Amino acid sequence: MKNNLYVWLWGILFICSSCHDFFKESSQDEIKPSTVEDLRSVMYKEAYPYQFASDSYLMLLTDEIQCNGSLNEMYATKHENGTPVFTFNPMMFDGGESFPDDVNSWKVYYEKIMGCNVIIDYIPEVSGTEQEKNALLGQAILLRGFYYLKLAMIYCQAYNAEGVDPKTALGVPLILTMDLTDDYPERSSLETLYGQVEEDLLTATSLLEENYEPDNVYRVGNIAAYVLLSRFYLFRGSDEDLDKAIQYAQMAIEQGPMLTRLSMLVGTDKSIYDSDASSEVVWCYGGKSFYNSSSPYFFTQSYQEIVPWDVSSQLLGAYGTNDLRDDVYFSTDFVRGTYGSKIGYNSSYGGDHGIRMAEAYLNRAEALTRRFMTKGDENDRVQALNDLNTLRETRYVAGTYVDEEITNAQDLLDFCVNERRLELCMEEGFRWFDIKRFGLSVTHRYIDSEGTEREYVLESNSLLYALPIPYDAMERNYKLKQNPR
Repeated sequence: MKNNLYVWLWGILFICSSCHDFFKESSQDEIKPSTVEDLRSVMYKEAYPYQFASDSYLMLLTDEIQCNGSLNEMYATKHENGTPVFTFNPMMFDGGESFPDDVNSWKVYYEKIMGCNVIIDYIPEVSGTEQEKNALLGQAILLRGFYYLKLAMIYCQAYNAEGVDPKTALGVPLILTMDLTDDYPERSSLETLYGQVEEDLLTATSLLEENYEPDNVYRVGNIAAYVLLSRFYLFRGSDEDLDKAIQYAQMAIEQGPMLTRLSMLVGTDKSIYDSDASSEVVWCYGGKSFYNSSSPYFFTQSYQEIVPWDVSSQLLGAYGTNDLRDDVYFSTDFVRGTYGSKIGYNSSYGGDHGIRMAEAYLNRAEALTRRFMTKGDENDRVQALNDLNTLRETRYVAGTYVDEEITNAQDLLDFCVNERRLELCMEEGFRWFDIKRFGLSVTHRYIDSEGTEREYVLESNSLLYALPIPYDAMERNYKLKQNPR
């Protein structure tokens, strides 16, 4: 039944980057899902992210990655793939349909949104209990909100950035149904986009709270919803939003798992996303960003030269004495370079993407700090510091951590942003999103295939904070407006 179900699904899906004509008509004799179990199988395959590439190119935009040139012709393609992004080329995604799928987040996420819409629209048509249906509905709606938030942070300006009016700033097209249409979708406003994400996340949270508890870290439940809501409200960033970010982060902290002590992982082949060793994983998906033979940038063959792209010495030098993240989150081969290792090299399942409890502490700390800056409530400062110290203590050699004490509001915010960089490096595009939210500049030293060095600078509040929509999507939908560049 399941194999026939997938044939039916792909018989009606017409995938394209512009999202036009999502579905083709299906014949009357094709097998369609009739039960919750059938639809659940479709959801696991088409709505959940699993093994797709998951935006690893976003690291190339940040201060997390450095360029070493191309010292072995076997690495030439990987060097070439990363060059347009690393050098902030405004035409970085104009390579027709030839550039790696990993950089085509537009295509990847709209395919997954399409899968979510199939589940959402088809639930009334299948048999099963209301609880079973609502459990599926909650997961599908939460995932859709997650994907739209990712699209917003890649292809749109930050919501509360200087000079950005959310009422007129460009969002992305909102596709909320599997129904056939002859209309090409246009970009919504940023305000409308964020409003839809909020509605999806809140609706999903209620459904998941009442109907579903995941039995493994590869499914989303209410704790994942709380952390995502805290992320959303932090990113939108109004005074009222900060209150809500604090509220939902607190719910996650109170009801979610404990933070992992990195001292338990030192000397093992496990890392922070290995759920059999790390307690704090709420949701895990995707593959390995670095130890991945299909990665267009970071996979390392056994050649005796340094790879074109590895973790920047600037990032590695930012960790303090006795900070175990320097050991657990990275793996160094002194011949070929340093790579991210947020999931163990020998791990068979899962990837280094998802949701961890560390984010809830960081989201609450930042929201409290920003509220302290505007309202001056000492309780907010104290609690923000407590969250940061609580997290950091679990990252240090046992018995060595000394609590930080910071009284100045701007110093505390700077400390919080830096802590996000150290803790959330190389996952979910967090560093790129934070560069955008805080209007930071980035300077890259690029080495071309001939060994010539050049400097490239992404200026503060650059137009490229909203990355260009890929060429193939623009070609297929004449109503799409390209981002200024």
